Amino acid sequence: MASSSLFNGERAVVLVFISRVLFSLPFSLLLHGLSLSLLALSAFVVEIRAETSASLSIFKTRPGASSGILLGAVTLPVVMLSKLIQLSRAFALHEVALEELEYSTVQYWATSASSLSVLVFLYIIMLHAPDSTQHPGSHSSLDDKFTLCGMLVYVVACGVSLLTTSHTGFIMILNLLWVLCHGLAAVKLIRHFLNTFPSCASIGEALLVTTGLVLYFGDMLACTIVKAIGYISSSELGFAQYGIKRSEITTVIQGVILGLLLFPVIFKFVVQVWECSSRGYSEARTYNEIGRSFIFFSFLGVVLVVIIPSWMQFVNVFNLHPLLWVISFVFSEPLKRLSLCIYWVCVIYVSVLRFYNISKNSKIERILLRKYYHLMAVLMFLPALIFQPKFLDLAFGAALAVFLALEIIRVWRIWPLGQPIHQFMNAFTDHRDSDLLIVSHFSLLLGCALPIWMSSGYNDRPLTPFAGILSLGIGDTMASMVGHKYGVLRWSKTGKKTIEGTAAGITSVLAACSVLLPLLASTGYILSQHWFSLILAVTVSGMLEAYTAQLDNAFIPLVFYSLLCL
Repeated sequence: MASSSLFNGERAVVLVFISRVLFSLPFSLLLHGLSLSLLALSAFVVEIRAETSASLSIFKTRPGASSGILLGAVTLPVVMLSKLIQLSRAFALHEVALEELEYSTVQYWATSASSLSVLVFLYIIMLHAPDSTQHPGSHSSLDDKFTLCGMLVYVVACGVSLLTTSHTGFIMILNLLWVLCHGLAAVKLIRHFLNTFPSCASIGEALLVTTGLVLYFGDMLACTIVKAIGYISSSELGFAQYGIKRSEITTVIQGVILGLLLFPVIFKFVVQVWECSSRGYSEARTYNEIGRSFIFFSFLGVVLVVIIPSWMQFVNVFNLHPLLWVISFVFSEPLKRLSLCIYWVCVIYVSVLRFYNISKNSKIERILLRKYYHLMAVLMFLPALIFQPKFLDLAFGAALAVFLALEIIRVWRIWPLGQPIHQFMNAFTDHRDSDLLIVSHFSLLLGCALPIWMSSGYNDRPLTPFAGILSLGIGDTMASMVGHKYGVLRWSKTGKKTIEGTAAGITSVLAACSVLLPLLASTGYILSQHWFSLILAVTVSGMLEAYTAQLDNAFIPLVFYSLLCL
C-alpha cells in the first residue's frame, strides 16, 4: 500500500499530537510513553485493515464518517498521560501527594487498556470474518505476529509500571485485575452501544464515549468500594485512595449523571412488566401512555430524590440532604450566583427563540446556524469561568442532567413532552445527528465542561480550563464562518474545510489567548504558559478541525486540553 494512502490529513495530525506528548515525557513515565506508542501503532494497523475490509460493516456506523479508530483510541489515553505529566511536575515540587499520582497512573492504564481491548476486539472480528478483499501474498500473517508481540510488550510495560507504583505484590495484582476489568467492560459496552444505536456514531466516536464512560463508572465504583470496606488503610488499597478525596460538587455531578445514565435500563424493565400486566385488557392507548408517563416521572423522582442522594451521602460527608446542600451552595453568594443564573436564562431565552425562528423560516445552512450556539457558549461560560468557577462546575452538571433527562423523554416519547421536544430538537440537527439520538448539544456542552472539570484539581497551566471554550466557541466558529463566506482554497478535493477558515480559526484563538492571559494575571493567576507550546497547541487542534471527519466538538477540546497541559 502506498504511503500516500496510509497517511491522510487526520492521521498526520494525530501523529504530531502524539509526538508532542511523547517529547514532553519525563524519565519516570517512559513506560507510559512506550505503551502509548504501541497503542497508537495498534490503532493505526486496525484502522488501515478496517478500510480494506468489509467485516466491520456488521456495525452500522454514522454515514459519511470515516472509522476514526486511531483518533478515538488514543485521545483519552493521551489526555490521561498529559495529566500525569502535569502531576509529575507538581509531585517534584511537593505540591501533590503521592497517592494522587499513583491513582492517576492506574487511571491512565485503565483508560489505555480499555482502548487496547476494543482494538483487540475489532481486530479479532476482522481476523475471523470472511474477507474477499484480501489478496494472495498479503502480509496479514506478519501483521498478526507483529500485533501480538506489540500487545505482549504492552502488558509487560503495564505490569512493570503498576509494580513500581504498588506497595505490595497483592496491590499490583489487584491493580492489574482492575485494569483488566476496565478493558472487558469497554468491549461489552461498545458492542452494546453500536448495536443499540445504529448510525449514530463512527467507531472512533463510540470508542471515545465508551472508554470515557467505563473510566467514569470505574471511578465511582472504586470510591464506593473504598467507602464500603472502610476498615482497609490507604496502603492496603492504594488503587482507589485518591478516588475518595473529592469535593461535594464532584460527588453531586457524578451521582446525578451516572444515575440518569442507568435510569433507562431500569425503566425499560419496569415498562416491560407494566405492558405485560396490562396486555390482557382492552384499555385505550391513551390510558397506557398516561400510565407509562406516570411510571416514568414517579420513578425518575425516586431516583433523583432518594436513590442518588443516598449514594452521595454514603461516599461523601454532607451535613444536609445533597439537594438542600446544592440550594445552600447557590444561596451562599446570592448576589453573584443568582445574577449569573438570571443572565444565563436571558441569554438562552433570547438565543433559542431567535435561532429557532430563523431555522424554520431561513435558508441558512444548519452548520452555520449551530455555530451561533458556540458563540452563545462563549457569552455564557467565559465570565462565569473567570469569576465563579466552582458554581460553573455545578451549573455544567445541572445542564448535562437536564439534557440527559430531556433526551430520555424524547427517545421514549414520554407523554406529553416527548413529541414536542422531538420536533423542537429536529430544528437544529444536521447530518451528524440521527433520528434515534441527537448528540450535538451534548458534545458542545461536554466539550466546554470536560477541560474545566479536569482542571479542578492541581493545575499549573491557567489556560487549560478554557480549552473547550476557546477551541469550540471561538476557533471552530470563526473557521466555519470565514471558511463558508471567504474560503476558496480547500484542504482536500472531497472535503469542505478551507485553508482560509482554518487560518481564521487559529488566528482568532491566539488573539483570544493574548487578551485572556493578561486578564487572568490581573485576577491572581500565575502565568506559566509558554507561547511556543501555546502556538503549537492551537495549530494542532486547528488542523485537526480541518481534517477530521469525526464529531469535532468531542475531540478538539480534549486534544487542545492535552497540549495545553504540557
